[in-house]
Amino acid sequence: MSIYRHHIFPRLCHRALRDEETARRRRETLAALAGEVLEIGFGTGHNLPCYPATVTRVVGVEPNPGMHRLAARQVAAASQVVELVEDRAEELPFADASFDAVVSTFTLCSLADPTLALAELRRVLRPGGAFAFLEHGLAPEPKVARWQLRLTPLQRVVGDGCHLDRKIDDLVAAGGFTVEHLETGYQPGPKVASYLYKGLARADGRPARGVQSRSSPP
Repeated sequence: MSIYRHHIFPRLCHRALRDEETARRRRETLAALAGEVLEIGFGTGHNLPCYPATVTRVVGVEPNPGMHRLAARQVAAASQVVELVEDRAEELPFADASFDAVVSTFTLCSLADPTLALAELRRVLRPGGAFAFLEHGLAPEPKVARWQLRLTPLQRVVGDGCHLDRKIDDLVAAGGFTVEHLETGYQPGPKVASYLYKGLARADGRPARGVQSRSSPP
């Protein structure tokens, strides 16, 4: 299983998530961020070219060493300072209030304990810190949702823990965040794996840090 997880799966994941439509959504998700950013589930670094110039430092947390190897090229080409840490989102090795913003893209689906991970994100955010997320999850159509529930046990095996049936906005809210902006809808592809949640949340009721001022939601 380690051969699949550390060598085969990273390459499959890299290929599946590098299309231009997904890159466009990444840029939209990250466009308002600024300062020092923590990204959980860093993967192979697909987000790096999508960060705006206002982001000065990216710390990527990724537990799979196979992802780190494939990320090397993106890290070398990045305009920001980039640091990679081989660790779990549920046990972040950072002090409280260390980052202006936190990011999760296609990661909450795979975490063993997303509630604990979200609590950790809140802990390491500076007061009012921004949480930007782009995730796939539970669809609103009952027929599609039923298939997501049926297929999730298989998906967890082939997708290294990935769940098709997590309702992302509920997870984020249960983790102590206030969702300020949320867009949902299908992207091209099979409906069971293509319902997306793109949003921006904050850790408390104060104006968000780590976000550029905008006249409209990101």
